[in-house]
Amino acid sequence: MNITTFRQLYYTCKEKSKSIYEVALDYEASQGEYSEYQVRLQAKKSLDAMKEAIKTGLNCTEPSPSGMSGDDCDKLQKSKVNNILGETPRKIMKYALATSEQNLRMGTIVACPTAGSCGIVPAVLIAYAEDNNIKECDQINALITAGEVGRLVANKMALAGAVGGCQAECGVASAMATSALTQMRGGTVKQIINAVALALKNILGLTCDPVCGLVEIPCVKRNPFLAIHAVTASELAMADIISKIPIDEVVDAMEQTGQLMSPLLKESSQGGLAKTKTAIALEKNIF
Repeated sequence: MNITTFRQLYYTCKEKSKSIYEVALDYEASQGEYSEYQVRLQAKKSLDAMKEAIKTGLNCTEPSPSGMSGDDCDKLQKSKVNNILGETPRKIMKYALATSEQNLRMGTIVACPTAGSCGIVPAVLIAYAEDNNIKECDQINALITAGEVGRLVANKMALAGAVGGCQAECGVASAMATSALTQMRGGTVKQIINAVALALKNILGLTCDPVCGLVEIPCVKRNPFLAIHAVTASELAMADIISKIPIDEVVDAMEQTGQLMSPLLKESSQGGLAKTKTAIALEKNIF
């Protein structure tokens, strides 16, 4: 069966008594290009690359080529301010910054779904897994679930800031991250899909307005913000707080929002933050 909507995904899981990642593996195998083993192997390679990006990023303070970014993760690690969120959320923010800063240094990262949003899925998945002794096979399962979420959204619209704004990049990354997290926490298929709906619905309209046309401001800090957004969606979904708007309709709304968004706010750096007084001064200084 060619699954193209979340509704189809939900009922397939229900009819076959399977989880999302199991249905996703069946789907990939049915396409005839990859075996289940090959899909899981690729997921493990991506997971290992995510972990390496975090490890490297945590121990590096090298600035970006522009000099605008590169030391935020180090600042957060050294901060002595009382942590009101708890250890895991704090770790998630550190990991998101570490990965995102590795991207601006041109280090090896996993685009999930894009390079500008690369820190969100790794941070949420890996930080939670470390703090809760989640086995590697279950981490791989969670990553496959996240990939299926991204695939279904991408079936409707391009996951690029130039097409849909940052709602299509960091927003979808947050939706992918919350699906992985909710699964690892023992959430049902219904709760996982609802978490995705909550994450996407509450980030509609997020613009893509990078300062100086670089994936740095506000992109780097947007990663930890949207990672915690994913945690919030999971927490609400697992309390059975539902999105009144079904996920497929949320995706439709996101597509429409992207179409209605001004081209000046879609990666062109011609509006929003990119054309503030300070941003213009930075642009003149750098270029």
